[in-house]
Order: sequence, then structure tokens, then C-alpha cells
Amino acid sequence: MPRENRKRGKKHKKKTEEVPDGHQDAGVHLEEQEKPEAGPSWIVPAHDASDATDPNAPFGYVDAEVKAYFRTVDVQIREWQDERAVVEENADVDPNEDRRMFFVAALSEMSGKEKQLATDPDCSTILERMVHSMDDFVRRVFMDRISGSFEQLSRHRFASHVCQTLLTVAADTVSREARGVFPPESESQGEEGELRTLTQLTLDMCDELLPSLSSLVLDPFASHVIRALLLLLAPDVLGRVDDANASNRSHNFSVRSKKSAAYKARQGPMKSVFVGEEAEQQKASKSIPKEFRGAASSFVAALREQLGENEVRALAANQVASPVLQMLLELEAAYGEADAPGSIMDHVLVGLITSLHHKPEAPAPESDYLMTLLRDPTASHLLETLVSRSPERVFAPLWQTYFVGKLARLAVHPVANYVVAKAFERLGADQLQAALQELQGVGGKIVKNARTGVLRALVDRSAVLQNCVQSVIELVSSAFDISTEEDNKLFVPCLLVLKPLAEYQRAVEAASKDTKEAKDDSLQHKRRKPENPLEAKTQGALLLQSILRLPAPHVEVVLNSLQAIGTDEVIKMAHNATSSRVLDAVLESPTVPHKDKGKFVMTFLGHYHILADDRIGSRVAERCWAFADTYLKEKIARSVIPHEHALAGSAFGKFFARPLSLHILQRDPERWKTMQAANKAAAAPSPAAGANAQLRADPSQRSKAHVAQTAGAPGETHVSTSDESQKKAEKRARKAHSQDEIDALFEATLGKKVKKAELATANATEGDSHRKHEEKEKSEKGKSKSKKRKERDGESEDRSLQDVLGAIRAAPKDDKGHKKKRTH
Repeated sequence: MPRENRKRGKKHKKKTEEVPDGHQDAGVHLEEQEKPEAGPSWIVPAHDASDATDPNAPFGYVDAEVKAYFRTVDVQIREWQDERAVVEENADVDPNEDRRMFFVAALSEMSGKEKQLATDPDCSTILERMVHSMDDFVRRVFMDRISGSFEQLSRHRFASHVCQTLLTVAADTVSREARGVFPPESESQGEEGELRTLTQLTLDMCDELLPSLSSLVLDPFASHVIRALLLLLAPDVLGRVDDANASNRSHNFSVRSKKSAAYKARQGPMKSVFVGEEAEQQKASKSIPKEFRGAASSFVAALREQLGENEVRALAANQVASPVLQMLLELEAAYGEADAPGSIMDHVLVGLITSLHHKPEAPAPESDYLMTLLRDPTASHLLETLVSRSPERVFAPLWQTYFVGKLARLAVHPVANYVVAKAFERLGADQLQAALQELQGVGGKIVKNARTGVLRALVDRSAVLQNCVQSVIELVSSAFDISTEEDNKLFVPCLLVLKPLAEYQRAVEAASKDTKEAKDDSLQHKRRKPENPLEAKTQGALLLQSILRLPAPHVEVVLNSLQAIGTDEVIKMAHNATSSRVLDAVLESPTVPHKDKGKFVMTFLGHYHILADDRIGSRVAERCWAFADTYLKEKIARSVIPHEHALAGSAFGKFFARPLSLHILQRDPERWKTMQAANKAAAAPSPAAGANAQLRADPSQRSKAHVAQTAGAPGETHVSTSDESQKKAEKRARKAHSQDEIDALFEATLGKKVKKAELATANATEGDSHRKHEEKEKSEKGKSKSKKRKERDGESEDRSLQDVLGAIRAAPKDDKGHKKKRTH
């Protein structure tokens, strides 16, 4: 700046001196304007954008000292979560006492700063971690403190995540309140006023957000809060909040974005630091308050009133608003409000429902908007919801107008094929037959473009309808160029790698040449392995599993192919994490005949030691063992006897060899058969589960198996590779049920006196001196006994008590006697 334009002194000195009087007048003017308006007192009116000093911190910044303190809180909570497994082993120390004191101190520091901490980029994550450890009363207090500012917090980049976490954990508290379980009232509650329940706070939150719902669904941060709130209000329709990101749900309504989920995963596990709380929450049944259904329905009505037809259609292609619109369509259909003119579904379907009400017999006109939804990556998810949730009278014209005659193109499209697969789930028998005829000759393109979800949907629908099954098998076979009986031998390998027959054969030849070249290659440096063209594909394995659920005559194409490819190839399939699921489906499918399952189990005879010596293969071997009857089990066990030591030394095979009890089979085959028959009867409710998994999951079954193994012939002592594990299990059981030995002895003695006549009768009818001798030897060795054996051994325990009392009476009363005993 030129020197002549510069000025000395403070700028605007006189103006700053005059500011106080003017500021005082302005303050009086603002007080007159900010009079309380009509409505609930807990709603804070939103300020103008011009008044906000900083949109990133609308409630002010957090002090540096407070932020440093909460960093130490975060570090301490992380340490407790890591040390949790170690602390639980020590039953004498109550870890929750120190943690509660620390947590109460952190909550007292947080009091009055909830909104500032929620909008801080560092403290918001710490606040999310603390929310998981809050009890019901603290959650109510925390939600009450931020109540009235939910709209502003929902739009904030960091505070929106705190709101999502709070709504996620609120499901357990709301469920307890619906069952009438409330925390005890605090003494200071009466002084500060009545504290609303979390159910009422949630309803008040809905009232606060409803007026601005149309803008919130378009906000990149607030839309996720709306999703979490809808999941809390209608878990019976949309699924539980804690299961929102699970893959096994029919609706995938993700509360968090992919970026947010990845960031949260880097923060480590977020769970309660108090021991025993999570287990109680999982056991408790979930309940829904009756008021929540009306609140969820009000969201549907609010969006219907606030937006017009074109505005609702514009939300379908919006990446932020489309998931919320899907959830609202689900709610509208579940509550029976979709089949009405002017509904949200009617707006998205371009007035199709209205035209059906006015002119039911008139054909529905084709809309370019819906044809665009079919091919849009974002809007196609919304169309899947429309196809699956539309009323039956609406689906028929929708299918006839937008799918019939276009399946050949839509089934191959990279986006539209998902909508087609979803539409197949609602077809009738006539519609399914027409769709199969339309797809004739297109199967090769479907496989070439990896759109096998269409084929799998056809197989599943034919299995449900029990119709057109043979036509579906022919379509799948033609898609992989399988036409003759000789080609059917390669049915499973072709479907597993998703390659037509000719291409699969060329890949096998190329793979054999590559293996020869790899053996001759003498290069020392490591080279990147190329992609294996014969690697099992997940979609192929799913297609084979669906075929195995077809009626009995039509599953033979898979079973015959498994028999034709040979045992070595089947073992390779069993050792693969993807293809092994096909073998599991053979044993689990209710439509596969029992005879064919037995043949499949017999396939591995002589190779079970190879099958079980693998992480995945051992699980398949356990399933085969669990399915087999006593006759097949004896064959399997005798085929494994030559390889007993190899399996015992295997990291995975030893788990398969333990239930076989080969030592008992070699010494007493009849008793082994009786033992296996008893185990089979005990495991009858889940025949397809692994034997080891059953013994680990059910302690009673483990004790029964142990009693069956130890109840051997007279005078025998059995030594096996499983004895060590059994002793460890007995040791853990003794520790778990540890009690005073004297009390246990008196309790056993009194029990013997009460049931003296019964025991005398049992002993009189026993008549087997060898069995009594064996039981006496086992009691001396300290082995575990069943309840009946403990009753029969009541006399020996009584004698031991008399020996102890006699020794006490014979002991000298003076100290000299004790000294003589010690020197002796």
C-alpha cells in the first residue's frame, strides 16, 4: 500500500466506543423478538444462518483441557475392552466397581457440554464409545440434554454419528421400557423436574424432525439419522437396528455409509466396558412400544404431504435419499397403505395404482421413467423394493408391462438382472413357464456375462412352486452347453467354475500344461501367480446348492456328477472353502434321498484320513460322521484305524478322530456300537451338525459321551488320545462347582441315609461282583461318576467320614502328642 494512503492509530476507535449503547438497545430489541412461541417448551427455535458464528461448531468449541481429559477417558476405555477377557477369569475381583466410579466421573465432566462434545471432531468418537456403556437412566439423561436440537445435530458432520449410535443402543432400553422395566429414580430427579422415558423422548424426537423431513432426507448426514430412527420405530418390518448391516437379512438398509463404516472399524470395537451386560442384553427378548407404529406411519404421511409426485420420483435416483425412500415404501406396504391412490408407491409407479382403481381392465401404459429405473445403479434398488412389496393386483400389470417380452435383454443387463431376479420370486406357475420359454437360447449369454443370479432365482422359484422343474434344469444345462449323458459327468465342475463345457475342457488342458512348465521352471525369484481359471466361484456354488433343494428326481444330475468325477476331485472340492458348501448341501438338503446320502458318505471310505487332514475338509468329514448310522460309522472307523497315529498328530484330523473312539472299537466292538447308537440318539435333533461341535456346545451331551466311554468291560482301563482333554474338562468342571469338601461330604451322607432302602434294593438286585470291583477302582482313581454311581458309592463315602471322625477322637489332646505325631 502507498505510504500516503496509510493511517496511524486504531481503526474505527470512535465507533467501538459507541457500540455498547447501541448493542444494549439491540439486545432489548432481540429480547422482544425472541418471545416463546406456541408449542412444546423443549424445542429450541433454530437460529438464522447469519447468526451462526461457525457452522462446524454451532454450540461452541470444547476447551483444550476438557478435550485432553476425554482423550484419557478414551484410552482407558480402550484398555478395559482389551483386558476384558483377562479380568473375567478372576471371579474374586469385581471389575465393574472401579469402572463405574471412573465412568461417573467422566459423565459429571460431560454434564452441560453434551452438544459441544457431539460436534467436536475428536470428542464425538469418544462420546459414541461412552454411549455403549451407559445404563438406561444415563441414556435418558443424555438424550434429554440434547433434545430440542436434534435437527441441527442431525445435519452436523460429527454429531450425526453420535445420534445414530444413540438410536442404535436405545433399542435395548426401549424394549425394557415396553416390558415395564425401569431404572430406579434418582434423588435429584424431583428437583430438576420429571425425566421423560426414552420411549417418550424418541416420540418427541419424531415430532421435532417431521416438519423438516423433506429436507432431511436429502441431507448427506441427516438422512442416516432418519434411517436409524425408522429402524428403531419399526424393527418388525425393517429389521433390528443392531442387525442393520448384517448380510443375512432380506433388506439391506445400512445405517452408516461405507466411508463411515470403514472409519468406525478403524476405531476398534465399541461395546460396553461393564462385564456381563452384553450377555444379558442378548438373552432378553425384544419388545416394541405400541406408540412406535403410529410414529413410523406419520413419517410416511409427512413425506406424502410435503412432496409432490415429481419430487418423490426425483428422490429415487438420489444416492442419499433413495435408501430412505425404500424404507418408507416398506413401511407403507407393511401397514397396508400402498394400495391407495396418491400413496408414495403410486407416485413412484407414475400413477399405476390410481389407474387400476379407476380402470381395472385397461392395460397400463409403459413409462420411460420406470424403464430408466431398471438400468440405473442407484434407482434399481428402489425398483427391487417396488417389485417385492407391491400388492398382487399391482404386480401383475407391472410384470406384464415392463418385463414380458424384454427378459432376453434385461436378464443380461449388468443392473437390470438384479430386478429381474427379484421379480422371479413372485411369479406364478403360468408366468414362470412363459419366462422359461422367453429365455430359451439366452442361457449362454447369461453365463458368459456372469448373471447367474437370474438362473438361481428360477431354480428357487420352481422349487417353491414344485412346477417347471425339468424345464429349469434343461435351461441351466443348455446355458453350460451340456446336452448328453457323457457331458452330465462334468455338470458340477462346469457350474462350479461358471464356464461352458468346451471352455472348461480347454482350461483343464491349459492348467495341466502350466503345471508341467512350473515343475521345469528353474527361476529363483518369486513371480506373481496368475488367476486360476479353475477356481471355484461363489455364484456357481450357490447355484448348485439351489439345484440340490429341488425335488428328488431332479437332484440326480448333481449326485451322478459327483460320483463320476472321482474321489480325488471330490476331496479337492472338500478342501476348498467355497466348493465344500456344495458337499454340505448334499447332506443337509431334505430332498436328497437317504440312500444317496449314504452313497456319498461311502465315497470317502479309505480316504477319510486325507479328507480330515485339512481345515475345511475336517468339517466335511465331521458332517459325514454325524450323518452315518452305526453300520456306516463302523466302516468309517475301521478304515481309519491304520492311520490312527497320523490323525492324532494332525492339527485338524485329531478333532475328527476323537469321537471315533478307535481304542474301544479295537477292544470291545459291541460296546462301541452301543455307545455310538446312544450318541446318535442324543444328537438326533441336529443330524447334520458336526459331532465335535455338538459336544462343545452342549455340556450335557459331553458328559453323556464321557460316561458312555468310561462305562467299559469289567477290569478294563482305557487309554486314548482324548483322555487328556477329558481330564481337563473334568478339572474345569470341578473348579466351576467348587464347594466346601466337608459340606459336600455331609450332604452326600445325609442323602445316603434318606435313600438307604432304595440303595439297598439296588445293591441287592445288582449281583455283579466284577462291576462293583471296577467301580471301586474308578472311585479310587478319582474319575468322574454319574449320579447313580455316586448313590451306589454312598457307603464308601460314609466309611470315609467315620474314619475321619475316628481319627479325630483318637488324636491326643495335649501338644506333646501332636509333636510326637509330627516327628513320627
